[in-house]
Amino acid sequence: MTSYLSAYDVKGKTALITGAGRGIGKGIAWVLAEAGVQCAINARTTRYVEPLVAEMRKAGYKAVSVIGDGTTQEGADAMGKEALKKLGHIDILVNNIGDAVLKPLVPLPGKDPKNVMSDVDVKYQMDINFMNAVYVCRALGPHLLGQGKGTVINIGSILADIARKNTAVNAGAKAALHQFTKALAVEWAPYGIRVNCIAPGYFPDEVTAGKEGVQEYVRLSKKEVPLKRIGELHEVGLLTLYLASDAASYMTGQTIYLDGGMTL
Repeated sequence: MTSYLSAYDVKGKTALITGAGRGIGKGIAWVLAEAGVQCAINARTTRYVEPLVAEMRKAGYKAVSVIGDGTTQEGADAMGKEALKKLGHIDILVNNIGDAVLKPLVPLPGKDPKNVMSDVDVKYQMDINFMNAVYVCRALGPHLLGQGKGTVINIGSILADIARKNTAVNAGAKAALHQFTKALAVEWAPYGIRVNCIAPGYFPDEVTAGKEGVQEYVRLSKKEVPLKRIGELHEVGLLTLYLASDAASYMTGQTIYLDGGMTL
C-alpha cells in the first residue's frame, strides 16, 4: 500500500528565517525546528535571537543565530554568507522581516499636522516590508539555483488585499511583495525553486504588542474575524512547514491568506 504522508517529512533540511527573534518568525522557527529542520534564526540584534537559540538548543533542536540587517543589499549579502557558513546549504528561505508605521500619507484636515508619514518612514516601510525580500533573494538566489532545489516563503499581509486607514505605504509594500512572489516563482520554476507567500491576519505577540495590545486584537477579532479569534503564532509555522515540504511540491507562486476569514 502506498503511503503519502512521508511527503510532509522535512527532517534534516535547513532553513534561514529572517526577523525571527520574536513574533511570527519565532513561531515559524519553533515549528520548523520541532519538525527536524536545522534553523538559522536572523535578527538585526542579539536581544531576542540569542535567548531563543539557547532555549531551542536546550529543547534538543538544532538552531544557530545569524545577526544582520536584510534591508540593504550589503546586509543581506553578509547575512546569506554567514547562514551558508553555519548551515552548509539552505533548503528553506523564509523572508519574514516586516513592520508597520501607522500614519496618514499627508496631513489630514483638522488632524495633527505632525502625525504624518515622513520620508524616513516611507523608505523604512518599503525596505522592511518589500525590499528586504528582494535583497535576500538576490543574496541567496545563486545558491538556490545552483543546487537546483529549494523553497522560498515570503510573509506578506492581509493589508495587500484589504484597506485600512493609515496603512497606505505598508499596504503598497506588501502588495508589491505578493506580486514579487508570483513573478519570481515563474522565473525560478524551471530550476526547481518554488516561491510562495503567506498573508497572516491578526497574530499578535506579547513581546511586540504587550498584554494590552494582545487584548485589543482579541476584541477586534470578535468583531472583524469570521472565526472570532486571533491566530496563534505556531499556526503560521504549520503552514510554513507544509509549504516547505514535498507535500506542496506542485504549489508555487501562491499567496495563502491565513486570517480566520478576514479577507472573504
